[in-house]
Amino acid sequence: MVTVRPFKAIRPAKKYVDKVAAPPYDTMNTQEARQMARDNEFSYLRIDRAEIDLDENTDIHDKRVYEKAAENLNDFLEKGVFQKEEEECLYIYREIMDSRAQVGIVGCVSVDESLTGKIKKHEKTKPDKVEDRTNHIRYCGANTGTILLTYHENEELDLFIDNKMKEEPLYDFISDDDVRHTVWILKGDDRDRVENLFKQVDNLYIADGHHRAAAGERYALDQRELNPDYDKNDEFNYYLAMIAPKNNLYVMDYNRVVEDLNGLEFEEFMKKVEENFFIEELEQEFKPEKKYDYGMYIDKKWYKISYKKADELADDIIEKLDVSVLHDNLIEPILGILVPQRDKRIDFIGGIRGVGEIKKRVDEGMRVGFSLYPTSVEELMKVADEDEIMPAKSTWFEPKVRCGLFLHEL
Repeated sequence: MVTVRPFKAIRPAKKYVDKVAAPPYDTMNTQEARQMARDNEFSYLRIDRAEIDLDENTDIHDKRVYEKAAENLNDFLEKGVFQKEEEECLYIYREIMDSRAQVGIVGCVSVDESLTGKIKKHEKTKPDKVEDRTNHIRYCGANTGTILLTYHENEELDLFIDNKMKEEPLYDFISDDDVRHTVWILKGDDRDRVENLFKQVDNLYIADGHHRAAAGERYALDQRELNPDYDKNDEFNYYLAMIAPKNNLYVMDYNRVVEDLNGLEFEEFMKKVEENFFIEELEQEFKPEKKYDYGMYIDKKWYKISYKKADELADDIIEKLDVSVLHDNLIEPILGILVPQRDKRIDFIGGIRGVGEIKKRVDEGMRVGFSLYPTSVEELMKVADEDEIMPAKSTWFEPKVRCGLFLHEL
């Protein structure tokens, strides 16, 4: 049994929704955010990445950034760009990208269930990123980002959602990346039914948004310390999420580029790679279609490299991940990168940018790049079930949950 709770959303007025909705804050840097919001005074990036409305030299963690986020949120409310729901509701949110739909329920989930493992995790979080999002919550007085959760399918819930999507939607628009976003509101008996159906679900799993979830936990624990006599129904005991069944989610590859060969000459490097991988030179770029195949781009040539010892892998979910095999047999022993998330010699490219981005980055100065076969949702859930931690940068979900459509006021 998991808790999915209705809430009184802060959300865009219908005439502004396509202007407000924006990609998540962590899918871009500040300069990219400035460019995306340049001609749009109502972009949610003015709240989610409020440094774009300050001097270019402003540190993104400066107190003024969070103050500006709160100021812009209040401005959106005063101008009627945002409105407050009058009653507690749930929402169906569907995204269609390349003819494939991702559909889920938007509501609030329990911080206690997140802390005790009812909501399962598979990533470590960085303290500075958690502190950043916690400050964003503090100053704005709201959960300002929507975490993507998943679960094993529930046929009754899926059928209910399918039937409701035949009705008139609340929002329906196409974002500038050609993703169609449609939202239906659930009130009264419909809302209560969904709330009860989730009580049949054993666990939820964080798919995308571990830092935002950790920030929701951190804010709640701070509030409990400040208010020892808190009520368990206080809004800060819940954070905002979109909850989609696992068969709706699409995980893309998460690729790598490295700036040098760890002191090796090209021939030495290739000889070492050949110890554990079959190497085949190709005439064109390569996107792997099965586990333990990788694309490698170096010196303006593409190669397919295939792991030789797949049958010898231990029955261990982490060791058998494609990202682990590449790291354990090439990235660490040959290129000398021990902790990828801390080593500035390696960078990561979300699959949405395509394998062409690997070629571009290597041609512009990086030394070698790798394309990977995507981690599956089933692998992610198994890692979480075994209380293990996924290697850094293992999953890239698309489409991303658009931010600014829902805020949960605390």
